Amino acid sequence: MSFRPSARAVRRALATAGLSVVLAATLAGCGGGTSQREPFVPLRYFAFGDEASVLTTDGRKYSVNALTTAGAHDCTTEPIWTQVVASTFSLRFSECNPDAAEPKAFLLAAAGATAADLKAQVDARVAAGGFASKDLATVLVGAHDVLEQYARFPAVPEAELTAELRRRGEAIAVQVNRLIDLGVRVVVATVPDMGLTPFALAQKAAFTDTDRAALLSRLTAAVNGRIRVNILNDGRFVGLVLADELVQAIVASPSFYGVTNTTAAVCTVALPDCTSATLVESGSSAAYLWADATRMAWGGQQQLGSLAAARATNNPF
Repeated sequence: MSFRPSARAVRRALATAGLSVVLAATLAGCGGGTSQREPFVPLRYFAFGDEASVLTTDGRKYSVNALTTAGAHDCTTEPIWTQVVASTFSLRFSECNPDAAEPKAFLLAAAGATAADLKAQVDARVAAGGFASKDLATVLVGAHDVLEQYARFPAVPEAELTAELRRRGEAIAVQVNRLIDLGVRVVVATVPDMGLTPFALAQKAAFTDTDRAALLSRLTAAVNGRIRVNILNDGRFVGLVLADELVQAIVASPSFYGVTNTTAAVCTVALPDCTSATLVESGSSAAYLWADATRMAWGGQQQLGSLAAARATNNPF
């Protein structure tokens, strides 16, 4: 004998099925079900740019180098921003790899690099095997371009320097977009505000023709403005870290960032030879924004690294 449900049971079943459909649609619309985005987890990481991103072959940084209790270099303590990004995904550079893990983070950045050198760095990686879909890159370059053009002032007027730096910012953006076209997910940092460095403050004190610190800030903005408007404006492929605004924020509210000195260099010797044993009296890498006249100590590097790591983790790559 076959069973036939009552009309009431049929109506109840249909109502329940309808509710299930509505709930499923709601969950899908909120990112549930099969539409949920999986976090991007890179398998390899490539760092491009200048010495702000560099570890030397023996693990020294163009910042303050921590020492062990025995007086040896400790490349893992007070990491630079690229190390912070790499460690976020458990990736290691061969230049600082005390655990002897397989290196899957690679430095293409070089000390003194300018916008023109960025193309050669990307070319070198392409020639060495290129990229894969699970690769992440960071780009930070342009500080040397700003300082190079500033050195031409006042023989060359500001308008001409600005125009040249805008061209260089566009050149940086071209290489960022090229990396995207090659299948890489990119986090690009703007140039830290060179007008807030100890170098800029010294220049302001030494010259009365114009506010040299303000000039350096404007020249920095010329590069950064062109980077920002010319990179591909799509968060699926590129994340932007505003290093210039970060420096400005630290200078405006140093205590919020755990910094006590934003105007002086903490190192007493040239980088990358500066260590925790060669600092100004009572100075510390964490409490100072600047390691030398133009480059950041850990007080700046750690903040930049945290921003970049968050961007790499949270962008909809």
